Amino acid sequence: MSVIANISNSLTELVPIWAIGPIFFCIVLIAIWLIKRFLYAYLKALNHPSNYDWLGITVRAAKRPLSLLIVSISLKATVTFVQLYDETANAWVTQINLIALMFTIVAVLIFADHFARMTITRIISKGSGLRSSGTLLRGLLRGVIIVIGVLIILTNMGISITPLVASLGLGSLAVALALQPTLENFFSGIQMLADKPIRVGDFIELDSGEQGFVEKIGWRSTWIKMLPNNVVIMPNSKLAQSKIINYYYPEKQLSVPVDLGVHYDSDLEHVERVTLEVAKQVLKTHKWGIADYDTFVIFTGFDNSSINLTVMLRAEEYFNRFFIRSAFIKALHKRYAQEGIVIPYPIRAVNLNQEGSDELLKNK
Repeated sequence: MSVIANISNSLTELVPIWAIGPIFFCIVLIAIWLIKRFLYAYLKALNHPSNYDWLGITVRAAKRPLSLLIVSISLKATVTFVQLYDETANAWVTQINLIALMFTIVAVLIFADHFARMTITRIISKGSGLRSSGTLLRGLLRGVIIVIGVLIILTNMGISITPLVASLGLGSLAVALALQPTLENFFSGIQMLADKPIRVGDFIELDSGEQGFVEKIGWRSTWIKMLPNNVVIMPNSKLAQSKIINYYYPEKQLSVPVDLGVHYDSDLEHVERVTLEVAKQVLKTHKWGIADYDTFVIFTGFDNSSINLTVMLRAEEYFNRFFIRSAFIKALHKRYAQEGIVIPYPIRAVNLNQEGSDELLKNK
């Protein structure tokens, strides 16, 4: 204590008492701020805007809040130092501590806001379905953080927040009743983003028959771009209750069945062998075919004028199946002509020898 007393006496002889606190505050502030500058220069790679791993997000999110935290630490250190030799300082210690606490709370809130928003950006960068709703979620999180921060600040200032919370509850209930359809769409959108039955870029078919690519999952509606280049806008609540076929889930590849028929006089073993050769060749040479797919042929039944069979092909995605089927039909038609395999026309036989037919012909 004698050392501290000597330092205090020396300071009071060189500097006026009223100036010791501000000077000490500036010294501590500059010292810690320089340490922060050197630290972030060392962590420059982690602080790069394109770095979205967890450590990089934490370092970037803490950069600005640390400045406020430095001010808070400097204030607390100044109060502690001044109290050692100035007994009159107790009159304003409470106010300074409250200001330091406010700086700390604001720093924590800013860090939470930055960390949450960059976390959403990280998830979106990995191809999530949140891509079209990232702005909405970031705004929603910021609003929640601001409300929580204001309530914490008011509590620490000695202001009762119970009436405010009660008012917010009643107001929220009234707003919820007035905006029930909108909120239904909003929470349906949140449900789809969490459950992920569809994602942006998926090709889907609705139970009403529309087909198209998912362009955007918004807070109120989902936009589906159809093949004719028009857009169907579906409310999220209706989409969440609909039966949806997702042709891109669990993967984009899909089977392409092709039905045909051959003449009754055909050698079915020969037909199967030729058909498989053509199918495998098309899948290997076509740019949207799956070369390693183990294609197969199944005979499905006897028709009026043909024996029917189905050939199973494989395309990279739904939209490519039209081109795969077209290329296969052209190649198969040409090969059947070379092999003498007949695809019969529909035939209808008229039996004139049935009972009573001769009498009818005589009468005519």
